[in-house]
This record gives sequence, C-alpha cells and structure tokens, in this order.
Amino acid sequence: MDIEEEEPPKSKWDLRRNLAGFWLLGLCDYFPYVVMLSAAKEILRDSDNPDNLQPANVTGLNDTEEMQLKCNSVGTGAVLLADIIPVLFIKTIGAFFLKKVPYYCRVMAVVAFGAASFLTVALSSTIWVSLLGVVFASISEGLGEVTFFQMTAYFDQNVVSAFSSGTGAAGFLGALTYAGLRTAGVSARNCLFFMLVYPAIMGATYFLLLVKPPELSAPCSKYSLKEKIKLVKPLLKYMVPLGLVYFLEYFINQGLYEVLYFNGIWLTTDEQYEWYQMDYQLGVFLSRSSVNLIQINKIWVFPIWQGINLGVLAANAVYQFIPSIWIILTLIFWEGLLGGATFVNTFYRIRTEVREEHREFSMGVVTLADAVGIFIAGAAALPLHTYLCNMYT
Repeated sequence: MDIEEEEPPKSKWDLRRNLAGFWLLGLCDYFPYVVMLSAAKEILRDSDNPDNLQPANVTGLNDTEEMQLKCNSVGTGAVLLADIIPVLFIKTIGAFFLKKVPYYCRVMAVVAFGAASFLTVALSSTIWVSLLGVVFASISEGLGEVTFFQMTAYFDQNVVSAFSSGTGAAGFLGALTYAGLRTAGVSARNCLFFMLVYPAIMGATYFLLLVKPPELSAPCSKYSLKEKIKLVKPLLKYMVPLGLVYFLEYFINQGLYEVLYFNGIWLTTDEQYEWYQMDYQLGVFLSRSSVNLIQINKIWVFPIWQGINLGVLAANAVYQFIPSIWIILTLIFWEGLLGGATFVNTFYRIRTEVREEHREFSMGVVTLADAVGIFIAGAAALPLHTYLCNMYT
C-alpha cells in the first residue's frame, strides 16, 4: 500500500470550511447515538410498568454500609443491541453496495432518521416504541459514519481528524448536555425535543458549508463484489485491534456501569450512570482530537490496555474494593482515551497508507470492525448484567 501525493486545496478558506464542515458532520452524526446510550436507563423504564425496576442491595465500602442499586430487569445492553444491529447491517450495505447512491441522498436519509429517532422516543409511551426510536438513531449514525468516512477520500487528509474530533465532541457534548439538563430538572422528553437542532445543523453543513469536489457528485463502482472482498484481507491489521477495543469498552459501558454505583454521595444512581457516560465521552473526545499532535502506529497496544481496564472494573463490580467514585471516574476516563485513540489512529493510518484508488472502499469497510465489536459486547453484557444484579438480590 503506497502513500499518495495529496492535491493542494484550492484555497486556505476552502480547507477551513471543509475542516469545520467535517467536524460538524461528525458532531451531528453521533449525537442521536450518544444521547440514546446516555438515556438508556430511562428508555428502559416503561412508564406503564414501574415493576421493571428491581432493587438490589450491594455491599458498599464496609460490611455495615449498603449501596442500594436499582437494576433494570433488562440491562442497558438491550439498548446497545437495538442501537448496533441496524448499524451493523447499514455499514455492511454501505461499504459494499451503496457506492452508486449519491452522497446527497445518503445525507438526507441520515438527517431524516436522526430527527425521527428523537421524536419517536420523546413521544413514546411504551418501551418497544422507544426501542424503535433507538433503531432510527442507529440507522442514522451507521449510515452517516460509513458515508462521511468514504467522503473523506475526496478531501484533504486532515478532514479525517476533523470528523473524528467531531464524533468525539458529540460523545462528550451529547452526554454532558443530557446529564446536565436532567440534573437541572428538565424532563427526558424535553431533552430529546431540544436535540432536534442537531439533524438540522447536519443538513445545513453538508449543503451550505462544505466545498465539494466535482467527482463527489459522480458516483461509480470501480470494483466487483468479489474484488471488494479480496480488498478486505489487507485491512484486517486495522480492523482487528479496532474491533477488540470496541468490544472491551462497550462491555464495560453496558455491562458494568450499572453496578459501579456509590451510596450517600451528591449524585443519585441515575445521575452517576449519566456522569460515567459523560466522563467516558470526554476521554474519547480528547483522544480523537489528538492525531495531529501525536500519531500512534502500534494500534495493537490499545486492546491490551483496555483488557486490563475491563479486568479491574469487573473485579470491583464483584468485590467492591475501590473506595471512591473519583477512582472509578479516572478509570472510565482512561477507558475513553484508549477507545478514542484507537479510532482516530486507525482511520488516519488508512487515509495515509492505503492506495488512493482503494481509500473510499477501505474507509467504509473498516467501520464494520467497531460495529462487530459493539454487537458482541451488547450480547455479552446482557447475561453479565443479570448475573451481577442477581448476585446482590
């Protein structure tokens, strides 16, 4: 795989517009997905079924202090599965079969599904309709990620870091906005109505802000399906570490966060869950924004560190030996740093190492790796959640 020469941008102003545009596209693409995961516990609470919450007592810092957990009968891994299964399907279709669909059509679909996700969950009165809204968010994020990463093949290489930074900002700002509004007493429904501004910003960014090259509007498929499948093998060195890291971090997020609570502090258990999400997303944002400052080519080290993180947090979920929420927050922040660094360094390496004629396809197909890792994590988190909750009942 060769490094190709980049054509200079038409002007610094065009480059700045495109960098800002891809940052906003990353921000708006991930926002519905992040908000749904931040709201996962409340989505699972069917207002018509208050028995969905089963209290469980967990031993706290010593034998005389107890922590009261409210374990959902269905873990947040269920929301993750509802979120990721459509992503996996959409990314597969997008990477292999959507080349002939114009980019503007794909972007319009991303905007529509993003708006539909917020409206559906906000107006829902049952858990199943809420999960349908989660599916809409999933379709929006999955189609958006594969679309925008493929688009980067037509732009300056630095739009990869801009888009990655935007996705990281979505994670942090999405979790922070939702947690902040809920802590301030804003209802979950009104929070979701507020989020409708982000699909609108995405549409305006693509159609008004980006300076698009002419070839972007002339889609054509250069390779047969058989040829595309052959191109996947050289990409495994990028896909395997990325998939492993995403499996480990989402296994932590959806399998352990609900049982890492502390009693008698300034945050309720619901608020602790939301702030764990925000803390994780802050780490993701900072590391996804770092590739222009530091580039890490040995991406295989990230699964090792994330595996250690999982081991420590899983042990604490069972034995409750960590005495302070600040230590948990530090470990979660480190988890986010590792995940974000894997993401941005993987795609930056593809953009700079893969031959120009293979880049568009490669950028799209590698997005499958994180989706596969997240899917496996969601499936594995469900029995773990049940085991941990039953352990203390």
